[in-house]
Formats: sequence, C-alpha cells, structure tokens
Amino acid sequence: MKNKKYTLFAGPYIVWMTAFIVIPLLFVCYYGFTDGEGNFTFDNIAVITQKEYYGALGLSVLLAVICTLVCLLLAYPLALILRNMKMKKSSFIVFIFILPMWMNFLLRTYAWQAILDINGVLDHILAYLHLPAFNIINTPQAIVLGMVYDFLPFMVLPIYNVLIKIDDNIINAARDLGANYRQTLIKVIIPLSFPGIASGIIMVFVPALTTFVISDILGGGKQLLIGNLVENKVKADNLNLGAGLSLILMIFIVLNMLFTAKYDKGQEGGRVL
Repeated sequence: MKNKKYTLFAGPYIVWMTAFIVIPLLFVCYYGFTDGEGNFTFDNIAVITQKEYYGALGLSVLLAVICTLVCLLLAYPLALILRNMKMKKSSFIVFIFILPMWMNFLLRTYAWQAILDINGVLDHILAYLHLPAFNIINTPQAIVLGMVYDFLPFMVLPIYNVLIKIDDNIINAARDLGANYRQTLIKVIIPLSFPGIASGIIMVFVPALTTFVISDILGGGKQLLIGNLVENKVKADNLNLGAGLSLILMIFIVLNMLFTAKYDKGQEGGRVL
C-alpha cells in the first residue's frame, strides 16, 4: 500500500521528466540520425572528423577541463574554511557567495566584458596604478575566467554540503591517533568528501563543455567552441547537423558522469545515507 502512495507522489515528476527530458531527447536522436528528408544517416555524427568540428570539440573539452580543475582548486579550500566557521557566519558568507547567481547570466557575462575589454574597467585601474595593460579579452583565457566565475558556486556548494556532514568525532579520532592536520585532510576529510567532489565536477564540467554564450561575449566570436557550432547550425535551420553535434557532446557528458559516479556510493561525511 505504501509503495502505491509513493508511486502516486512520483507521478508529477514522471510526467515532467517525460515531457521535458525524454521527449526532447528522442527528438534530438531522431534529427541527429536523419537527414533533411528524414532518411537514416550517420553523416551528422561523422562530420566531427572534419578539422573545423574536431578542433572546436577539442578546444571545448580542454577549456572545460581547465575550468573544472580551477574551480576545484578554488572551491575546496573555501568549502573547508566555511565548514570550520561558526554556523551563522558561514551561512551568511554562503548567502553572499550565492547572491550573484540570482542575477541574469547574460548580465554577469557582459559585466566581465566591460571589465576585461580594451580601455575597460581593468585597464583604467592598471593605468591609474601605472601598470601595463592586461589584455586577455577575445582569448581562451578570458573564456575560462568567465566560466570559472559563473560555475564556481556549483563546485563550492556540493563540497560544502558534504563537508558539514562529516562527523567531528571522526576527525578528532584521527588527531587522537597521531595524525597531523595534513594527514587528516588527505586520508580522512578528502576521501569522505569524494561524493561532493564528484557532484561538483559534473555540475561544472557539463555546462562548461556546452557553453556558447561566454565564448560569444568574452571570446568575441574568435574562439569557436562546439556549443557555438551547434548554435550556428540551429540558427541556420540545419537541425539535423546541430542535433548530431549535440549527440557527440552527450557522449562526453555521459563519460564524465560514469567516471565520477564510482566516487559517489551514497556515503557522505562518514554516514551511510
């Protein structure tokens, strides 16, 4: 009887998931494996062997990996600091950290364009300090900077949520057994926080790999990522090729999820959920 109740409660989610995930995915698969006349073909997938496409895909993967690594290196120490603070202070800082996410994504990206642009805010500050200009606009570095700024909270929050669930008694036991802070961090805290790290990697890598707005604005259209090619093909009414490129992106996303899934076994903070 209880199982029927749970199934009933899951009904709205199943309807939503079918309407907005399963059906659109089926359409993408249909267009990706057909041509303009509806005939089955692998041409939309095989196009990735052309230099323009595999070059854009390689650059997208490279920048997404760099963005994910930078976010992880910045997010983990920050999450540790927040965990070690008092609850009220850490909650306020987490709120301040999340606050920019409430702003429109495009506005945040355009703000970085105004900062990094030639004769922009950063150039004026450097000129006032008699320092040389720092021109990285329209480069891969600017794209990575924009991605790190936009996606960093998606790395911090899952790691922080796992760290605050680690039982202090486990850490104290490690210290009582003679482990210093470095040993406790490497052998106790980091292994227990792997589920949060895995979730953060997925939540950062996926949007970083598929982004096209950041590369358009901060890359000036000079750095074509695979997301830009998908956008261009869809705008040109070539839905079949756009869908085929999207399926190739999905392969990398699934591989990323499979790679990180083995670290997420349902144990967080030393507690079995």
